[in-house]
Amino acid sequence: MKTHCSGGRSENTALSPQKPPVSIKSVAAKASVSIGTVSNVLNRPEVVSEDKRLRVIEAIEELGYVRNDVARQLKAGLSRTVGLIVRDTSNPYYNEIALGAETIAETIGQAVIIGNAAESAAREDVYLELFEEQRVRGVLITPQTEERAKLEKLRERGTPVVLIDEHAPAAKFCSLAVDDLEGGHIAVDHLLSDGSRKIAFVGGPMRLHQITDRLNGAQRAVDAVESATLMVFDTETLSILEGRRIGEEIVAMPRQQRPEAVFAANDLLAIGVLQAFAFNHQINVPEDITLIGYDDIPFVSSAIVQISSIRQPSRMLGETALELLEDEISNEKHLHRHVSFQPEIVIRESTKRSRREEI
Repeated sequence: MKTHCSGGRSENTALSPQKPPVSIKSVAAKASVSIGTVSNVLNRPEVVSEDKRLRVIEAIEELGYVRNDVARQLKAGLSRTVGLIVRDTSNPYYNEIALGAETIAETIGQAVIIGNAAESAAREDVYLELFEEQRVRGVLITPQTEERAKLEKLRERGTPVVLIDEHAPAAKFCSLAVDDLEGGHIAVDHLLSDGSRKIAFVGGPMRLHQITDRLNGAQRAVDAVESATLMVFDTETLSILEGRRIGEEIVAMPRQQRPEAVFAANDLLAIGVLQAFAFNHQINVPEDITLIGYDDIPFVSSAIVQISSIRQPSRMLGETALELLEDEISNEKHLHRHVSFQPEIVIRESTKRSRREEI
């Protein structure tokens, strides 16, 4: 018994015991049929007479019976759920990947369970163990590290795995990714096109190959232009707060030492940089410094200055990943393969500046 006091009034409430789930045996007794008949109504209704089928349905509705789908799937040997582990659900990019996977899953009568690794390898391991214990159909994952031993063992024990945002050995996994080297090159080539020569790269941690690929692409674009330079601002995470921290560092620099253009390794960093620049109107975008991000998440088109970005087909990544997983499960002749996508630039106000020679 618990007593709650509110506004000078006391209320006594008793915790009601939770009712046990209704069993298939109870349904059979209520409908005056055998357990086998109830099972047929649930799984093969066409073999049951109309009279018995209606009685079973009425009993199910009256008793509130819910079928134990987990047990049924274990008996059949294959689940209808797919586990998806993403690096960070606070980043809308990964939410779009999840939406893509869910779209395909829904069309084939499946469901996607999402695990947020929150940039933690240990948390990723917890989800891998949980999904295996739950006998999921397969696992889609944006891995935290380059370590593949646990994923290989998971696959060896019968759970297929598809790697997203990764280039995996075709002998072991299907994988798919966007060409980040090309994406970095496209971003900085665009920044250089207005005559800017002092370029800044904002991104990290460098243990993520996606970040180093974008940096290398940026460096390749800079190396192709005489007198162009690239300064690197390393971040601990790919967050708005880290972008704001770097933006404040740039604001604090002497004006003549500041970069003329900034390439942020993702859009959250770009938003943070823009926030730091906009505070007290210390740096105007794009008049003083141009800015481009990466991923093309919805937020960048609604920022105080709409931010140019390198678009990744994030929803298509999720869709394709689930299709690869299903092919591996259902196709005896399945061959692992890597699918590569090309990024594209979306130009908005943050990089629309007259050529510097004309200023």
